[in-house]
Amino acid sequence: MTNNPTLAPVAVPATPAKGWAYWLPSLLALLSASLLWAGWPVHPGPLALLLLVAWVPYLLLEQYLTQRGASGWKVWRYGYLTLMLWNLFTTYWVSFSTLGGGIAAVVCNALMMSAALAAFYHTKKRFGPTLGYLSLPIYWIAFEQLHLHWFLTWPWLTLGNGFASANYLVQWYEYTGFLGGSVWLWAVNLLVFFAIRSRKSIIENEAPASPWGKPFFTFNPRFAIAALAAIILPVGLSLLIGSRYQEKGPSAEVLVVQPNVDPFLEKFEGTPNFIPHAEQLERLLTLTAQHLTPQTRLVLWPETSLDETYFENTIETYPNIVRLRQWLAAHPGVELVTGLTTVGQYGPDKGKASPTARFRDDLGYYDLFNAALHLGGTNTPAGFYHKSRLVPGVEGVPPWLSVFVIDLGGSAGGLGSQPERTVFQVAAVPALRVAPVICYESVYGDFVGDYVANGATLIGIITNDGWWSDSPGHSQHLQYATLRAIETRRDVARSANTGISAFINQKGEITQQTGWWVKTASRAPVHLNTEQTFYVRHGELIGPACQALAVLLLLGTATAAVVGRKRVVTSLN
Repeated sequence: MTNNPTLAPVAVPATPAKGWAYWLPSLLALLSASLLWAGWPVHPGPLALLLLVAWVPYLLLEQYLTQRGASGWKVWRYGYLTLMLWNLFTTYWVSFSTLGGGIAAVVCNALMMSAALAAFYHTKKRFGPTLGYLSLPIYWIAFEQLHLHWFLTWPWLTLGNGFASANYLVQWYEYTGFLGGSVWLWAVNLLVFFAIRSRKSIIENEAPASPWGKPFFTFNPRFAIAALAAIILPVGLSLLIGSRYQEKGPSAEVLVVQPNVDPFLEKFEGTPNFIPHAEQLERLLTLTAQHLTPQTRLVLWPETSLDETYFENTIETYPNIVRLRQWLAAHPGVELVTGLTTVGQYGPDKGKASPTARFRDDLGYYDLFNAALHLGGTNTPAGFYHKSRLVPGVEGVPPWLSVFVIDLGGSAGGLGSQPERTVFQVAAVPALRVAPVICYESVYGDFVGDYVANGATLIGIITNDGWWSDSPGHSQHLQYATLRAIETRRDVARSANTGISAFINQKGEITQQTGWWVKTASRAPVHLNTEQTFYVRHGELIGPACQALAVLLLLGTATAAVVGRKRVVTSLN
């Protein structure tokens, strides 16, 4: 990377803004955030096309402020305003669990996102608009990749998720994963921006005569054609893939149960109308029996359906587990996957304990797990999977942040996890190998892909979305699962405590779903595909590539800044 002086921004003295000029940056920030919100699930699918122009107002905002000589601090503030409004409009429902946690999620997530915009600003300032605008999607997707893997992970607003309600537009996610959607979104937004802003005004940073007059808006037919092609070609490819794809694999009948136990009032000990654990179990068994058929081979119960704390090494001694074993013995050929809270013990040796392990004199070192339990035939030992993508501030909390834990009932704060993805084999149907995906884990494309790489032929999502009430939260969560179906070409069976439980086919189409906040169950045949998509075989390629490029761009930008300061000092001396 070398500095190209012909592309360097022309310094323009800051001028005081009046009238429309004063309000224009705020209006553009609001417009960009509103378009991102309007295009996001769970609004009608066609509105997802708004995402392809949603960043254009921000790009106009950034250029407008730069043209008028605004400081980097001022440019960042308006970028942060855009992001905070988008987070607020789209994920306000997080506050339904705790108000403080919801505010922190909006404010902090927007702050972290703004790092990508700040890096773009400084790269554009040092190297000019050509490399500057190219760096913006690189920085953004590098951040999205980071946000999928670090301890504050919260990828809910990964841009590729925005097409979940219109997944017929992105059937090519089986090759790129959902970060491919982020690339597409940024590419079209930048081309549309270039189409309405002349190359001359971008390179020379012409200051507009008025907020809405020339040269604020111009028209570049070459970029307009390029933008149109960048929309039509991926959509056409997606429609072609979707029209040719056929469900693959043998079928098996699966039953998902929705017990509808209020997490605020009924589910957990200490809540006002707590339902005893034995009664909750009977509700689950009754719903299961009412909808079971001789063809049913797998039953899914939601996350933490059995919320008493179960020690894994003595799991078979608990009355509820004995009751389940008896029920399964009376229904041969049926197997169960359910959520529960477990304890795994490591003994008194700290060296054998995990980094999240706690210690008690009577237990030694141990971990609490948000787990999935697999119960098969009478002579088959219980199988466990420990949730490993933990909700920050609720389950995954470093010790130094434990004071900020959001209590959602059950076991919260610093839960244990496991490094590998476990797949449960159903004995009666050798082709039925279920991925026990617990709640929040279904938001992670490469993570779910690891289950499939380990042999899963069905994605079984167990979740409790009742914390968010009847808000877009639980509906967004359901829609994101359709993207996992496309990326892996696996059917999805989803059991949610209060809804929405559903079945999703390999094209990401929701073929059956329950209502919200109703006590029910649903069954359907699922197809058990054994083929692996390109995305599953090769994993996430786009995110790591953007991270490598982002590091190079940041090093180049920092080096250019240091060299520039030295030149200034030398000239002054």
